[in-house]
Amino acid sequence: MTAWGFPCCGDTAQESIANPEEKFGREEGCALMILNGVIHTMEGKTIDNGYIRVENGKIQQVGRMDQLPDGAELENAVDARGGHVLPGLMDIHCHLGLCGCDGEDLNETSQVCTPNIRVLDGVNPMDPYVKEAREAGVTCVMVHPGSTNPVAGQAVLMKTAGRIVDEMVVQAPAAMKFSLGENPKGRDGWPATRMGTAAVIRELLARASEYQLKWATAQADPQEEMPSFDPCLDALRPVVAGEVPAHFHVHRADDIATAVRIAKEFGLDYAIVHGTEGYLIADYLAREEVPVITGPILTDRSKGELRQMTLENAALLTKAGVRVAICTDHPETTAPQLLLCAAMAARHGMEEEDALAAITINAACIAGVDHRMGSITQGKDADLVVLDGPPLDWRSQVTHVFIDGREVER
Repeated sequence: MTAWGFPCCGDTAQESIANPEEKFGREEGCALMILNGVIHTMEGKTIDNGYIRVENGKIQQVGRMDQLPDGAELENAVDARGGHVLPGLMDIHCHLGLCGCDGEDLNETSQVCTPNIRVLDGVNPMDPYVKEAREAGVTCVMVHPGSTNPVAGQAVLMKTAGRIVDEMVVQAPAAMKFSLGENPKGRDGWPATRMGTAAVIRELLARASEYQLKWATAQADPQEEMPSFDPCLDALRPVVAGEVPAHFHVHRADDIATAVRIAKEFGLDYAIVHGTEGYLIADYLAREEVPVITGPILTDRSKGELRQMTLENAALLTKAGVRVAICTDHPETTAPQLLLCAAMAARHGMEEEDALAAITINAACIAGVDHRMGSITQGKDADLVVLDGPPLDWRSQVTHVFIDGREVER
């Protein structure tokens, strides 16, 4: 494996598949020290020569090497040798484990709207790209269903170490996927226009709001009758209650505005996914305080919606004051190339610290898990990446990856 997770020319498919006996690092509960690293805390400061102490899967101490306590346990120490240490990278919009050589489970087309489907039931953790992603430092991903359905289903936020998805889950459901624009148009029985797609979404959200009101009323008053169970409306109940965010797949500026309009009508907690033309209305998005998960950056203009795609999108949105995350949209750009996507954003005008934030702390904030991950801070999950050089230099190699304090075998 070369820098940033590119497979070497000689790699075989078999070599990239996890060994059945693979271990995910040190014994649980064992203390770990990372020494002599340039530590990018993603909390507004970088420690030029620092250490990190980990215990029971959590970060316990972060400081300068000259502050290392006397008698510190160094038996399980990793010497970063002047390399750079980042929080585990987060890709919060991808389809990892849903498509590839084993087939495709992206879109459930048996009905128009499928809010009750759960990505948790479709992810294959044995997908070779899961292993390659974690080896490249991607420690947490949000896997979404595809964008054929106006209401597509429930995303899952998961770590990338493990073989049983249930044991990898951070949050499920992590978001409800909605789709606007070209993708949900035109199938038999599907809406034929953008207007039709928006109308279908509104109708379902209105029914879900009524269902939620009846459910909440019955919860508060035993004399009230619970609504008849409806799996689709029940899946949307936490969305209209503001407990699960809505993620809107959109590219064009007019579709972005439609997503904002619908979200405001129903009081949703929401984020824009892709937002390809977001830079054209960046001030509007900043004013509305809408987070944007941009990407894929490394792709072509494969459809009309991408006509005005630019590699400067993330930079222009950030400069306008929008909270930006960068995603791969795997397999559009493969998940192991997440760090390369951030580097390309920096090359096209994004400040380096902002580019790193877009795949760490900003991603964690948008996913609602910044209390657990996204920065190198005492008490957070010990998801850490060590590189032998500056993180946005394409020549830098990932040398160590830790998930919950346990080193991933490479």
